[in-house]
Amino acid sequence: MDNLWAAWRRDFILGPREKGCVFCNRIRKRSDRDNLILYRAKKSVVFMNKYPYNNGHVMIIPYAHESDYTQLPDNIMLDMQRVMVRSLKAIYTSMDPHGMNIGLNLGRTAGAGIDDHLHYHVVPRWNGDTNYMPVLAGTKVISEALDNTWQKLVNAFAEI
Repeated sequence: MDNLWAAWRRDFILGPREKGCVFCNRIRKRSDRDNLILYRAKKSVVFMNKYPYNNGHVMIIPYAHESDYTQLPDNIMLDMQRVMVRSLKAIYTSMDPHGMNIGLNLGRTAGAGIDDHLHYHVVPRWNGDTNYMPVLAGTKVISEALDNTWQKLVNAFAEI
């Protein structure tokens, strides 16, 4: 049997958990490239997902540390939606996907890996990007390095 290693996922699954909120910790830092931050708006920020489902998987995260969507003020929700549109434009222009998944998992039971700070996921999709690997091998093939995708997307955000 051949193995395709996805060692980068090991840190997410088994790695030590940092103190505090992983999103708040990254937002406070100023090295956007090191923290995979693509764009900072007034009330929210766009991160690349360090453990993506597909190339170009980004998250839109409010600066406000909140887990209850019903408690977000209207100005934060509006900012997140405007950033969502900017994110879609950046991904479509720089990566040319055939479609997009947009989702918000509220609570661990709903699939939130980080459930104390809500965030939208935006996942580009291409015809044929789902194949036998996740089903048979439990491995997702990501065909581009995070640094390459970050550069492509940060340039697109700057142009929009």
